[in-house]
Amino acid sequence: MAGTRARWTSERLSARSVLQPKQVAKALFHPAWIPESLDPSVDRLKRVRVIAGAIAAFGVYTFVQGRFDFTEVLENMLTASAVLLFITPLTVGVMLFVWRRTGTVRQLRTPLFNSLKLLLFFIGTVVFTVFLWQLSTSLGMAALLVVGLSAMWLTGVVAYGAVQVSGNFFGSAAVHRCLPPLLATVTTWLMAIPDLVTGDLHGLSLTMGIVFILGAPVTVTAIAVLEMSRLRRRYGIRLGAHPATLPTPRPAQPPAYPPPGGFAPPPGRPYAPHPPHGSPYVPFPPQGHPYVPNPQGSPYTPNPQGNPYTPGTPHNPHPYPYGPGASGS
Repeated sequence: MAGTRARWTSERLSARSVLQPKQVAKALFHPAWIPESLDPSVDRLKRVRVIAGAIAAFGVYTFVQGRFDFTEVLENMLTASAVLLFITPLTVGVMLFVWRRTGTVRQLRTPLFNSLKLLLFFIGTVVFTVFLWQLSTSLGMAALLVVGLSAMWLTGVVAYGAVQVSGNFFGSAAVHRCLPPLLATVTTWLMAIPDLVTGDLHGLSLTMGIVFILGAPVTVTAIAVLEMSRLRRRYGIRLGAHPATLPTPRPAQPPAYPPPGGFAPPPGRPYAPHPPHGSPYVPFPPQGHPYVPNPQGSPYTPNPQGNPYTPGTPHNPHPYPYGPGASGS
């Protein structure tokens, strides 16, 4: 835990990467303490959920009406930030009340505080970006260049950061794996319900307005239910269970495929090294005997001169090579 406290960013930022909003957003809004994804299929569901959430945040009516109102986009950013600041702690508080039957809040204190810090940091970035855009309209030409470029850079950071926090939902997966889809569902519905209640269909007909306003939250809800269902079936992670009682999930390992070139020998040296001088065979003993002498009764007697057979008397060999004859002579 000390390592996660000491390091926040998921990757190091160089002087060159600071100029790239995508790299900065990934480092700041996807911290190192957020757990790895469990399954590629869950990752794909998250990407679809992020796209549907983006449609809910900016409103499809902008594209249907054929116009793009930047001022309204800024207002939507502030509205979404206010909703997130209100609904995220409230939803997590409700789940803590549910989990209190099988665990304590103290066990989740560190990931809860980390998630809250990430939420406040993102909302602060959004508010500061909107402030810079509003400030740029009341400045002179020289100041407008500096402030405008800073606002454009921050807008890119916020845009990419929104994608990151929509996937991990402010690192709430470090608290419970099912919290990100739950928070995404609650947030999108809260963004859509006020338009339905007030009848603000943004210039669309009643039928088209209901379809486009409810399209995103219904899609996000369906994907979130499927995501939590896979977490429950494959990893035993249930939303109503305290995180301390859940099994420790392991990310799915990719299947092992054979090497593209066919059979590959195991690592290391599968064969014994050759003896000196490059001979592929084991050298003879020092006396040149091709057999290893057996001190417990070898049928052969090694010969210092290298004769592989048992010698008799050179000029008077024994007439009976298999022992004495029948007469005993």
